[in-house]
Amino acid sequence: MSSLLLREIAVGQLDGELLTPTHSNYDQYRRVWNGIADKRPAAIVRARTVRDVQVAVHAAAASGSLLAVRGGGHSIPGLSTCDDGLVLDLSHMRAIKMDENERIAEIGGGCLLGDLDRAIVPRGFVVPAGVISHTGVAGLTLGGGMGWASRKYGLTIDSLLGAEIVTANGDVVWTDAESDPELFWGIRGGGGNFGVVTRFLFRMHNLGPIAVGRWTYPLANAVDGLRRLSDLSHTLPRDLTLNFTLSGSELSITAVWLGDREGAERALTPLGSLAGTGHGGMTAMTFLDLQSRNDELFAWLRRYYVKGGFWRDMNEAAIPHMLRQIAVAPTDDCEISVLMLGGAVCDVAEEATAYSGRDAGYYWLTEPVWDDPSDDPSCIDWGRQTARDLVDPSMEGNYVNEQGDAGSEIAVQAYGASKYQRLARLKQRLDSGNLFRLNQNISPAA
Repeated sequence: MSSLLLREIAVGQLDGELLTPTHSNYDQYRRVWNGIADKRPAAIVRARTVRDVQVAVHAAAASGSLLAVRGGGHSIPGLSTCDDGLVLDLSHMRAIKMDENERIAEIGGGCLLGDLDRAIVPRGFVVPAGVISHTGVAGLTLGGGMGWASRKYGLTIDSLLGAEIVTANGDVVWTDAESDPELFWGIRGGGGNFGVVTRFLFRMHNLGPIAVGRWTYPLANAVDGLRRLSDLSHTLPRDLTLNFTLSGSELSITAVWLGDREGAERALTPLGSLAGTGHGGMTAMTFLDLQSRNDELFAWLRRYYVKGGFWRDMNEAAIPHMLRQIAVAPTDDCEISVLMLGGAVCDVAEEATAYSGRDAGYYWLTEPVWDDPSDDPSCIDWGRQTARDLVDPSMEGNYVNEQGDAGSEIAVQAYGASKYQRLARLKQRLDSGNLFRLNQNISPAA
């Protein structure tokens, strides 16, 4: 099969690069972010043009090869690589164009969040997207995308105006609210099931002033602190977004204010006295610094497993479980992290996009992080055990980007029956052979 794959690629005459296992750069480019996903594809195409993407898609289909699409390489279960198949690497396709008057940004399919932020934030704009700068724009967006600006401006997909996609049969199509609106609905949360996105068009928002507060509390004060935070959260305006993280040593709170300077201190100060006086305070931090502050902890080639889910409100019943589990975490870098949602995320109707969970108030993550392969079983088991009791039984749906496991049941659970069936019909129309199956996969409708 690999020889047929290579012949099909050769016939296509790439403008980009073809890397096979004998190439000197093969080991560098076969790697992805999660060190667990240590796989050896038969070939890597580093596309430079949309035509290169078409060549790769055709070659994979014609040879019956697995096709993994790699934007930033951040797929938690390692779905941006494969053994023996073809990896389509978009990292050369990172052009960014801006129209400041129209507040529109055109983004190449291989861009990272850091590329996007460095291009638009110094000009005073933002697209709400992620919290780690070396994440790929494509994977984050196609799953929904949430970050520090989401309470003010919505999910990443809520700023998406359109996209250029190479489909399974090699066609290049454009989708937006007027041109194939059903596909536009599907790519806003449906993942990479429908093709390779080579270009995104985003609405930019005015960033304005930013204020950041960071506090830590001893774990002994965490119960009181989180209960107080639960009470306080009902009064917080959408200009403020917060995250709390439990580690083996402390409870940490990060709050980000995107609004007028006069309101910042009034909104942030109460978070420094949730349970006694927290260590920390208001800090001078730019938005670019904020977006990259987790880059080192979540560095490339460390080992990761993640399970996540929605809470309708602060789940106080989960607090004792979180504290019990963090006390027995297998490595020092294991975390339980919770991001506040609501605000503008809820302004969009649940059925308007494939993403599910619009009415959630929070998104929780259990995140074991480690480096030694011998710790794989204990860390993955800890992640699963911790997640088991964090589920809010009142919430349906989940976020496909933050799941360390893969399989059709993940997609069914994430979208619910009605949305999944609609996505399956769209999948049947665009990819009846399920060429794009290395994702949280949606099976084509019969």
